[in-house]
Amino acid sequence: MGLDIKVALVGNPNTGKSTLFNRLTGLNQKIGNFPGITVDKKTGFSKLVGGREAEIIDLPGTYSLYPKSADESIVFQVLADKNNNSHPDVIVLIADASNLKRNMLLYSQVADLGIPMILALNMIDLSAKQGIEIDLDKLAEKLGIQVVSISARNNIGIDKLKQAIANTNKIATQFQDVDVNLLAPEAINAIKSKLNSDNDYYALQVLHQHEYLTFFTEKEQEEIEEIEQSHHFESSKIQAAETIARYKHLSSILSGVVVDKGTEKKFSFSDKLDGILTHKVWGFAIFLLILFVIFNAIFAWSSYPMDLIESGFGYLTSLGHEYLPAGMLTDLVLDGVIAGLGGIFVFIPQIAILFAFISILEDTGYMARVTFMMDKVMSKVGLNGKSVVPMIGGLACAVPSIMAARNIENWKDRMITIMVTPLISCSARLPVYILIISLIIPSKTVLGIFNLQGLALMVMYLVGIVAAVLVAWVMKFIIKTKERSYFIMELPVYRMPRWKNVFYTMYEKSKTFVFEAGKVIIAISIILWVMASFGPGNRFESIDKKYKSALADTTKNTDHIKTLVATEKLENSYVGILGHAIEPAIRPLGYDWKIGIGLITSFAAREAFVGTMATIYSVDGGDEDTSTIRERMSASKNSRDGLPVYTFATGISLMLFYAFAMQCMSTVAIVYRETKGWKWPVIQLAYMTAMAYIAALVAYQLLK
Repeated sequence: MGLDIKVALVGNPNTGKSTLFNRLTGLNQKIGNFPGITVDKKTGFSKLVGGREAEIIDLPGTYSLYPKSADESIVFQVLADKNNNSHPDVIVLIADASNLKRNMLLYSQVADLGIPMILALNMIDLSAKQGIEIDLDKLAEKLGIQVVSISARNNIGIDKLKQAIANTNKIATQFQDVDVNLLAPEAINAIKSKLNSDNDYYALQVLHQHEYLTFFTEKEQEEIEEIEQSHHFESSKIQAAETIARYKHLSSILSGVVVDKGTEKKFSFSDKLDGILTHKVWGFAIFLLILFVIFNAIFAWSSYPMDLIESGFGYLTSLGHEYLPAGMLTDLVLDGVIAGLGGIFVFIPQIAILFAFISILEDTGYMARVTFMMDKVMSKVGLNGKSVVPMIGGLACAVPSIMAARNIENWKDRMITIMVTPLISCSARLPVYILIISLIIPSKTVLGIFNLQGLALMVMYLVGIVAAVLVAWVMKFIIKTKERSYFIMELPVYRMPRWKNVFYTMYEKSKTFVFEAGKVIIAISIILWVMASFGPGNRFESIDKKYKSALADTTKNTDHIKTLVATEKLENSYVGILGHAIEPAIRPLGYDWKIGIGLITSFAAREAFVGTMATIYSVDGGDEDTSTIRERMSASKNSRDGLPVYTFATGISLMLFYAFAMQCMSTVAIVYRETKGWKWPVIQLAYMTAMAYIAALVAYQLLK
């Protein structure tokens, strides 16, 4: 077979396919995407017996070859198209040994495509505990292929599987299961002669799902459609007949091969636990409690490492300014690149913690129960049961939450979740809300217990959640897709989490964020730095001349003068000019050019608004001295009419703007990474900015 064997891993969801992939490839793997489709493609390399190397491709989990989502259609595309660069030499079909009959439907379909195969019976240790005995030799004899028993979790039988891969024939040896030609002979034969193929099952699948297959030209698609029509091919009827025939055949194959001695014992513990965890009252209560723990952990556990990262980058910047020669290059490296890197690395603790929890919940089998419980509620607004984790995670940070939407198989549900998650108020909006609430809402208590400012903060969070649900409902009608949303889910057995897998997930997700989203963030950071550090003509020289004598006077507070210089330079920089340029557009919202600059710099990170206000209002104490920022901001007068800038109307308008506006380049970068293109991030940026503008405009005009 030469040096490289291409091996595709195929199997139902929850059969341990990804665990086997990690076991075979270790850290020697990479994630790309299948050509022309936004579905993750995981490939890796594995050393086989005799020094040969196999390329392992992890195909998306599917219950059958009939696709119900974009992810599932990938499986047939790769297996059917010999020109696809992921087309395998060998298929390893992973089946759950404790539920063999249901898993074997997919096996019998894949086997009929005529590619050399190995059957790997996973979780063999669990099935033995449940009293299920499988005669491997008899099964291998009946199927005509190698059958290997493994436990990917516990590293049992992996070497035997590698040996089997190395020993596989170039020619498929499996026996044909069902004569599908009997189902629609004329149509199948017409397709076979048209496509010059001798495989009945390939021809049948082409008739069923040619519209999903990207390897046919438009002309070929029309010709296949014509064959379908002229032979009155009824897809759903034939699909049902095929499935019945396959199950009948599988019953005869598995009789005498699988002996189940532990049926009574098998259902007790798991069912009792499910009775509580999926209960319509207690189930939700337990889930909310778990969410509370996760949400608290994301805040509490990440605060120390995040402070450490921030102070580390701050220390690095001050060290650089101290020891590197003063000049433009040093400023670019320290205030542009290093500051941008700090903005990326600071998210890593939150990403790692959220994904550690997701990994634990998935590994234990609890996540499947949450999805099952929430699906009925979420599907009403166009979301999926699995959308609940990203949306709740969005309260901490939209970045890891959008990455978490990957677990949603249905493309439409995944896209809607990604599109609405940034509307949930994240922790970056918190400093902005707190600053503005302290300016416009008095610190009084209502009914002796409720703090008015606390209530205002809670209302802002509720506004985000309600907006996300409403937008999801609207998008349900706008986003069109051929794939239908089915909710089929097998509840896996409860298990202890594999800590190695948890740490690997944390590492993998953090790495993906740093390398993929990081590139975009660095680029935008540099652009913002250039725009804030330079201005047209000799404006900066004039400012330096203006304050030269004052800075030379040692009797004066030079720190305050330096801040005034920085403020004037900011106003005259390209970003300041941009602030003045957008002032006419934002004036109806009650904002001046200074707030305009805050809105622009907030794009680097929403919380940058507070720091920008500190610089603009010439605050000696910088970002930390919030009392001074508040005093300066509340005393600030509008240059045109002399009235206060921060009135109740402006404050509400500004908070609503921040509640709805995208304003976070990290989120834009991660949406670009997850959707593999600029189309969706641009749509998201546009609709959220429009929502923010309209809400702020209506609020200001009504309240002023």
